[in-house]
Amino acid sequence: MSRVARSPLVRTTKARPERAPLPKGFGVLWSTVAIDLIGFGIAIPVLALYAKKEFGASPTQAGLLFASFSLAQFAMAPVMGRLSDRIGRKPVILLSLFGTAAGSLLSGAAPALWMLYVGRLVDGASGASVSVAQAAATDLADPKDRPRVLGLLGAAFGIGFTVGPAIGGLAAWLGGPRAPFYVAAVLALVNGLVAIRRLPETRGRRAVAVDRSAPKVGLSPAVKRLVLVMFLMTLAFSAFEATFSLFGESRFGLTEASVAWVFVLVGLSQSVVQGRAVAPVTDRWGSTKVLMVALAVNGAGLAVLGLAEVWVVLLLSLLLLVVGQGLASPSLSTLVANASGHSERGRLLGVQQAAGSLARVVGPAIGGLLFQQIGVSAPYLVGAGVMALALAVMLARVPVEKLNPGPVTQG
Repeated sequence: MSRVARSPLVRTTKARPERAPLPKGFGVLWSTVAIDLIGFGIAIPVLALYAKKEFGASPTQAGLLFASFSLAQFAMAPVMGRLSDRIGRKPVILLSLFGTAAGSLLSGAAPALWMLYVGRLVDGASGASVSVAQAAATDLADPKDRPRVLGLLGAAFGIGFTVGPAIGGLAAWLGGPRAPFYVAAVLALVNGLVAIRRLPETRGRRAVAVDRSAPKVGLSPAVKRLVLVMFLMTLAFSAFEATFSLFGESRFGLTEASVAWVFVLVGLSQSVVQGRAVAPVTDRWGSTKVLMVALAVNGAGLAVLGLAEVWVVLLLSLLLLVVGQGLASPSLSTLVANASGHSERGRLLGVQQAAGSLARVVGPAIGGLLFQQIGVSAPYLVGAGVMALALAVMLARVPVEKLNPGPVTQG
């Protein structure tokens, strides 16, 4: 028998497994969500000043304008999610896009403050489709690929929130305070018209028919805990977002422009984490462990921020928050999707979004109160404690096997 000698110069290499291509239709869904979120972000930097200059709104009334959006989202997210389970994802996303166009148009053309509130309520109710987009993404992907597609969808959110305010500021500078809302209306209208033709329906007719006959079931203990974690996590993070400009001015002398740049960098960095890091980290640890680590990192980031008095410590805290929040959001959505049946996914993701919307109403108010009554560090040190509570909820009798991906029947 002859042998083939192995040359020392020839090395065998283990081929790395190639990642499967993204599901067909996901690119269109991603761009639809990104453009929709850009339209939402356009109003963020101009809404309060617009309400003040055009209608004489007080700071409290301006704050209520932001809260009204989140309240409408809180009320409508489960409804929109359940509707998408019954009639399909595409019709609900289209309804959202055209609703956003109508709400933005009402806001820009408002003759009185009460009409501006109506516009924000319509826009908020339409914005409840974020959970529908998440449900559509998980419809397209196999369970093992859900962290990846939800991470990429989270990156679309981050890009929208980053690019939108820049467009809004430019539109206001060029065309006046009403111009950003008209730009947002046109953007949503064009997006909806394009989506009619290009956006795929991710729920087959058979799946929709089966769901219509399926009885509505309550939330499982695992989903209830995840919804509570969503509320606590968002409560602490939204308090940080609402008070950081005041913190930056007090501790570091930051101006409005420099704070805006900080949020731009945070948004872009978080998009990179969600788009590039979620999938490989989840492949290694699983969504449950990633979420628990992310909550711990978020808590550490808030604690470090509360103690920050020099730039190096401030940058470290922001880095921790970028990584923690960037990993936490898609991991939490993945766990909710995996813990729900196919016919209930839209509704349960809607309940998760509703919890986040409610937290965005309560969190800024609590953060501002803590900042004013207790001290500059209070929102962040208390927020770190809230993140620790969220981690404790995850650790308290949540069986990992109930939250990890399992076999899911595709519709």
